Amino acid sequence: MTQQFAGKSALVTGGGSGIGRASALALAIEGALVTVAGRTVKTLQETVRLIEASGGSARYVVADMSDEAQVEKAVQSAVADTGRLDISLNNAGYDGEHQLTQDYSTEMLDRMIAINVRGMFLPMKYELRHMVAQGSGVIVNMSSGAGLVGVPGFSGYGATKAAEVAMTKSSAIEAATHGIRINAICPGLVETPMIADLPPDYRKQLDAAHPLGRIARAEEIADAVVWLASDKSSFVTGIALPVDGGYTAP
Repeated sequence: MTQQFAGKSALVTGGGSGIGRASALALAIEGALVTVAGRTVKTLQETVRLIEASGGSARYVVADMSDEAQVEKAVQSAVADTGRLDISLNNAGYDGEHQLTQDYSTEMLDRMIAINVRGMFLPMKYELRHMVAQGSGVIVNMSSGAGLVGVPGFSGYGATKAAEVAMTKSSAIEAATHGIRINAICPGLVETPMIADLPPDYRKQLDAAHPLGRIARAEEIADAVVWLASDKSSFVTGIALPVDGGYTAP
């Protein structure tokens, strides 16, 4: 079977777990040489191990996406072998805790801005430098349904996710003439170990908030990443794609 990303280079930030890990694995299965970036060596190593066990090729680089020098190094690592950067998934993020706006921690908000907004802007800055020079490339930014609709208790998080959507749209317009596509994905809730440990009654409420009656699996978000990175979405740019079981539809 032909691998649609054979010979292509991909960078996945926040690649140590969850959506980032599932997406890195999905891209590698389709033939991409994947560089996973993040702050925790152990989880990055496990992602690389899973990719190699599936027959794919991967490496990791430890980097804080809010640190410009580390981001530049991570992007350079992704282009080291091929001299190219064909696909980027900017997935690093922080959601904080449920707090009403009047009680919202300023420190938590500052951390969200650093990780979510700065942590998406900086990778795009350096990814685009390579992609503009080569005249092609695809960037997928991981935003959230909270960037499209109001979510009580997460005003700061929603603000950073709306900023990610705005960055995606503006950058997509800028990059279009260089043969580069940039899109965002806006998931609803996604299965994680934290979700699995919630009380059953609360978990039922979360499932019921999605019209399809459940929250997403990380692999379902990864499928959207693969589609947006592929030629099957060749005329799609500047969108914020909800992959949320209908959560933002009402």
